[in-house]
Amino acid sequence: MDHKGILAALVGELTKLPGIGRKTAQRLAFHILKQPDEDATRLADAIRAVKERLGLCRQCRNIAEGDLCGICQDPKRDQTRVVVVEEVPTLHAIEATGGYKGLYHVLAGALSPLDGVGPADIKAQDLVDRVAGSAVEEVIVATSPTIEGEATAIYLSRLIAPLGIRISRIALGVPVGMDLEYADEVTLLKSLDGRREIA
Repeated sequence: MDHKGILAALVGELTKLPGIGRKTAQRLAFHILKQPDEDATRLADAIRAVKERLGLCRQCRNIAEGDLCGICQDPKRDQTRVVVVEEVPTLHAIEATGGYKGLYHVLAGALSPLDGVGPADIKAQDLVDRVAGSAVEEVIVATSPTIEGEATAIYLSRLIAPLGIRISRIALGVPVGMDLEYADEVTLLKSLDGRREIA
């Protein structure tokens, strides 16, 4: 295999990453080529370690290095609340706010019959089994404000309601700093529905 073939293979692999087009992949490939051997080796080792040593937490399905993730192992977390998210990046976005100190549950998707994603695929029953008979008092559904996310929220509420556990939905609406005239109708409607008292 000549150098063009090797470089083309690297570019091809990089274009498989989300948000990386062909030109960006080429720039990255040339950057890697120019880097000292140690830097390229560290990058390769970091990728290998992610694939070999990371998995999913058996309790919440967050990324974990062992059986349980750091959040599930933390005894200081509020054991009475669970935020349900579609994907791990959403969990990390909520964690980055520093304002939530409870537990999480990652569904790994949302209901989408047209795409062949049903209740078994998002493992909703795992959530029900987890909260039934536990210290959990509230399940906060933080699915996306899409048709699939809304359908998932409704489905989860029907599953959890018989357990006597409070189920709530995150507030949806106008982002901070946005002019109302630019908000779409659905966002404005959700903002009005989710209104709360000022004082």
